[in-house]
Amino acid sequence: MSPFRTHMRATLTLGLPLIGGQLAQISIGLTDTIMVGWYGVPELAAVALGASYFHIVLVVGLGFALAVMPMVAAAVANDDKTQVRRVTRMGLWIAVLFSLATLPVFWFSGPLLLALGQEPQVAADTQSYLRIAGGAIGFAVMFLVLRSHLSALEHTKVVLWSTLAGVVMNVALNWVLIFGNLGAPELGLQGAAIASLGTNAVMMTIIAVYAARARGVAEYDLFARLWRPDWEAFGQVFRLGWPIALTLLSEGGLFIATMIMMGWIGTLELAAHGVALQIVSVTFMVHVGLSSAATVRAGHAWGRSDVSALRHVAIAALTLSAIMVALTIVLFLALPEPLMSVFVDPADPLRPQIIAIGSGLLAVATLFQLADAAQIMALGLLRGVQDTRLPMLYAVFSYWLIGIPCSYLFGFLLGMGAVGIWLGLVVGLAFAGALMMARFWRGPARLTNPA
Repeated sequence: MSPFRTHMRATLTLGLPLIGGQLAQISIGLTDTIMVGWYGVPELAAVALGASYFHIVLVVGLGFALAVMPMVAAAVANDDKTQVRRVTRMGLWIAVLFSLATLPVFWFSGPLLLALGQEPQVAADTQSYLRIAGGAIGFAVMFLVLRSHLSALEHTKVVLWSTLAGVVMNVALNWVLIFGNLGAPELGLQGAAIASLGTNAVMMTIIAVYAARARGVAEYDLFARLWRPDWEAFGQVFRLGWPIALTLLSEGGLFIATMIMMGWIGTLELAAHGVALQIVSVTFMVHVGLSSAATVRAGHAWGRSDVSALRHVAIAALTLSAIMVALTIVLFLALPEPLMSVFVDPADPLRPQIIAIGSGLLAVATLFQLADAAQIMALGLLRGVQDTRLPMLYAVFSYWLIGIPCSYLFGFLLGMGAVGIWLGLVVGLAFAGALMMARFWRGPARLTNPA
């Protein structure tokens, strides 16, 4: 079998459960959006805004969780079990400290959203949602750390099954708490927040039990003496993680900025944007899963100083991502209205307007599929070789100095409205994708020896 086919098969074997896990995880927010959308359009706007707000905080914690993955992969390649344990433990420490530091950001979200120009009722409803849902941040980041640990050890099926269990639980709790079924009080968007909190706690518990007891991973004795600090390993994770966190924050900031701009236009545009973004996020999770698989396999190759294998890993992962891009473009162009209609109550009088606005946004989304896939795949490969600082600068430049100004220019100064705001996303993502791909292929992939 050729090296290309070998690496394609290996990437798929590792990546499919990760893709499934990513799709399942995004389904938690997706089911919140769908079920609250059936409850009411004002509540849909608040949950869409709240989900984006929660995500922008979560991606910072995700940066430190993702730092664990290539470090564990490299340690596994060198058969260093002690380093695997040290890195993951300190990743969990960072997760706990991060969650404690960010809880006030959720509790006092209302005044911040008002200062950013959101309508008073939307800001108040969003704060009500976030004061409950924000409590899930610690569970969510610890889950992500353990997911990175197990992914680097190539135990990916548990990631999929634990997240699927979370989806089922979230749907059931939403049905009970949002609408007041089975004798429960009708809590609306607060019910969705309680469901998300409980779901994240259960998912983290499942994956922690697996990491502690499952064959092939229990030998790392991950939770023994967890309370003891290891400042050297803490520093290693933090130094690799903070540029990843700022990179993700820069990209997340681009999307939250577009959400805020949509709020300036109106509640209908904000609701349509939230729905369209959920749809795009589902397809994007395939690339995120492939990117994680690329990080693990690149980390193994880098740990062995095998640059030839590193190049084959990259080509295989990028080929699979390109296939997904082509399929997604066809889907968005052929079925925009059916995709949008799933999220809005058929009896809602505002439904046709929301679907019309969202369908236009999905047409624009076909333009940035390739750019968005390119940047996340390049980031995955660069994380695998533990190259995070220059990509961070590329992200800040592309998203904040190019993407956000272009969204404002197209959306408001040129009068293109919601579609113009999304065109700004295209420009920012295209810059980031081009810069990061050039960094990988002109840097680590051209070396003869990583040392």
